[in-house]
Amino acid sequence: MKFMPSQLSYFLRHKNVKRNLRALLEFLAVITFAIIIYSTVFHFIMEYEGRQYSWITGFYWTLTVMSTLGFGDITFTGDLGRVFSMVVLLSGIVFLLIMLPFTFIKFFYDPWLESQAQSRAPRKLPPSVNNHVIITNLDPVSGSLIKKLEQYHYSYVIAVSDIQAAADLFDKGYNVVVGFLDKPETYTNMRVESAALVLVNNNDFINTNIVATIREVSESVPIVTSADLYDSVDILELAGATHVFQFAKMLGVTIAHHALGASTQANVLGGFGDLLIAEAHAFHTPFEGKSLVESRLRELTGINVVGIWKRGKFDIPQPRTIIDPSTILLLAGSKEHFRQYDEFIGKHRTFAAPVVILGGGRVGQAAAETLSERGIDFKLVEKDEKLIKDDDRYIHGNAADIHTLERAGISQEAPSVLITTHDDDVNFYLTIYCRKLRPKIQIITRATFDRNISKLYKAGADIVLSYASMGSNRIINVLKPDEILMLAEGLNVFKAAIPSILEGTPLAGNNIREHTGCNVVAIKSGEQMDINPLPEVILNSGDELILIGTAEAEKLFIELYS
Repeated sequence: MKFMPSQLSYFLRHKNVKRNLRALLEFLAVITFAIIIYSTVFHFIMEYEGRQYSWITGFYWTLTVMSTLGFGDITFTGDLGRVFSMVVLLSGIVFLLIMLPFTFIKFFYDPWLESQAQSRAPRKLPPSVNNHVIITNLDPVSGSLIKKLEQYHYSYVIAVSDIQAAADLFDKGYNVVVGFLDKPETYTNMRVESAALVLVNNNDFINTNIVATIREVSESVPIVTSADLYDSVDILELAGATHVFQFAKMLGVTIAHHALGASTQANVLGGFGDLLIAEAHAFHTPFEGKSLVESRLRELTGINVVGIWKRGKFDIPQPRTIIDPSTILLLAGSKEHFRQYDEFIGKHRTFAAPVVILGGGRVGQAAAETLSERGIDFKLVEKDEKLIKDDDRYIHGNAADIHTLERAGISQEAPSVLITTHDDDVNFYLTIYCRKLRPKIQIITRATFDRNISKLYKAGADIVLSYASMGSNRIINVLKPDEILMLAEGLNVFKAAIPSILEGTPLAGNNIREHTGCNVVAIKSGEQMDINPLPEVILNSGDELILIGTAEAEKLFIELYS
């Protein structure tokens, strides 16, 4: 009942609804006129047969005959009356049993149901809402972002211009506000002045208009937007965007960095102040096949191995953990530590055969450019002739065709195959196909939706990089720059104050890693940061721990030590 006023308001003011109601009333007027005429004729025929009835009886007889109830208590005795009864009966079937239900449903009931659904989507946020995130389009990146916002207790709202689309999203459990994306009133109604961040994630042209519109309302709110074209980055920044990301290009660069032969040196992912977090392949490095304690990495470089990735599974390493060729090490250290690490590792290994890239879209093109900049040969397969450059490294053909793959060199000891299409179904198929053709080749696959990551690993991918997760992680890092660093799907670096229960105790004696699955990578005391602290360091009141762990491990740490 609380929605009734808004439903009635929408129902009565909508232009189409008013027209429909007029048509319905006109039809009811026709039926009423027919009933009056039939009741009048009923009296004339009854008088002709020598009987008289009241006007109420005339209406009663007309309605019972037209509705086909036909009680039979009042009947004509002559043929004229019986013919008239048949006319009334047939017209009643048409008017009351066919046309009236259809007209009522089309012109009243359906619009009323629509108004019920559409009135549920609000057009304004209450004054109590603040520090929220505004999203202008629901796509894979924003869908992944919403899950992370809920994890960190941020409220959000999606701006939707179409009322029915807003109602559909509302029914699915999303927070929405109805409003045109290019009207300042929409963002005023969404309380943009008190928002923590606005994500503008439509196409480049719409994004530019939206960013300029938001800046009419608020000059200070952070605006994160995506850009498809390189030239759009400057344009969006000029329009007022705070951060402009080319997610497709970023994903392509990241995929290329993971290819064998691209580099065995550390690839920095991010950091807190002087603390840097990086990843590095173990393939063809001096410590391949050794345990962590045998590798002496910390002793030789100052680097601390804080995690291990293997086919999408993250583990906190133990001293006896064996480093096999498929292992990706997650490393923590300072800039100087990583310089020493790169010197220790030496130059990356080169391969005679080219890296194979399947898919020549924005992600595939970015991967190809990155490999080319590093002096690594590649072969790119694309079925759309418009995307083929005048270069013998580009091959026009279907990646699912064995002859096309052979032309690209997949059977000639290619070290890696990068599967970069935007269709997860195609990527799943190609992953299985390439694994069957070359059981030992490194397969790096793109996933557009997070839900397909585990399936791609099961299909045979060595590394799966999610477009949705990568984009949402970047946005979270902008939203909470001094609190959290998201590295990959479900893996975070985060800060936490020293729990009172741990104050004055040595780090090693608390077994934080064993109890929570989180690894302490640094301790911050004022402006000083102790990177990769020794086990005997004392935890003091007022200091901050910087930890790394999965989302589940972070949650367990908070529950255990809050």
